[in-house]
Amino acid sequence: MFKRLGRQTVQLPSCPRVVSYAGVAGKKEGEGPLKERFDYISEDSYFGEKTWEKAESHMIRQCFSLACDKAGLAPSALDYIFAGDLLNQCVSSSFAMKDSQVPYFGLYGACSTMAEGLALAAMAIDGGFARTTCAVTGSHFCSAERQYRFPLEYGGQRPPTSQWTVTGSGVVILGTSGSRLKITHVTTGAITDAGIKDANHMGAAMAPAAHRTLRAHFADTGRSPADYDAIFTGDLGAVGHDILQALFDAEGVKLGVNYMDCGVLMYDLSTQDVHAGGSGCGCSASVLGAHILKAMEAGVWDRVLFAATGALMSPTSAQQGDSIPGICHAVAIEREAE
Repeated sequence: MFKRLGRQTVQLPSCPRVVSYAGVAGKKEGEGPLKERFDYISEDSYFGEKTWEKAESHMIRQCFSLACDKAGLAPSALDYIFAGDLLNQCVSSSFAMKDSQVPYFGLYGACSTMAEGLALAAMAIDGGFARTTCAVTGSHFCSAERQYRFPLEYGGQRPPTSQWTVTGSGVVILGTSGSRLKITHVTTGAITDAGIKDANHMGAAMAPAAHRTLRAHFADTGRSPADYDAIFTGDLGAVGHDILQALFDAEGVKLGVNYMDCGVLMYDLSTQDVHAGGSGCGCSASVLGAHILKAMEAGVWDRVLFAATGALMSPTSAQQGDSIPGICHAVAIEREAE
């Protein structure tokens, strides 16, 4: 059976099921609008470790353990783990998973990593290559600042368009059976370069990629924004959120009030001094694991399009004046009727 719809989308006839999920957050994130939704909020930015990088790894490992515990599964029950993060060589996720002894795929999709991992985890099950898989990612404000910008001690000023890297992690376990939540479609993004070179303007760099992927999803599936109870982009923030809406408005397409961005949902933009909102691998991942899937299970939404976005840059490429290519992967999640 040929499962491809159009150029970028595949339909998953077996509809891999969500078995379990979890979302962990740092102190600042735990003070935001979603504070009641997280499975765990740390009051210690170091998560009991000695460095920011070790803290990030600890947080990811903790979130993974929570998801396994909620499912009543030992890590050995997993056929594959798909994991990644923002740090060089994806060390926080690989160190977090090194003792699991589960076949492991390391991924780098920047802030789109949760959607990328979830897509591949679902496709592995639908293809008959696995029965149980897991998508894992996370990010930490302090480790990201040290790698991509300046150490915290530098105290540099941040422009209004800048975003705050979320200290958070998200994990989703999929299986051939489980809850009534199922993965039905995956739209893989194509790299889109809008020519943006400002590393403090990520929303503008990623919004065209989100536009391209969502357009492809609607064209390939024959669906429209109205066919979804909610559409979530990954971490465009307030600036990118408005740019994406403007791009669709110019084509006569209304995303409507059901379109939300995880980077906007994470913080109270009026009181938490995060400027344009949240970003980082942990942004969309923790919102998915702590908020979106819980709300779907509760019947708030029956059909959701989760479209995480990423900026495919490195410190070196930014310092050399290169533009920032964007990527966006979309996963359709549906709640089966009782």
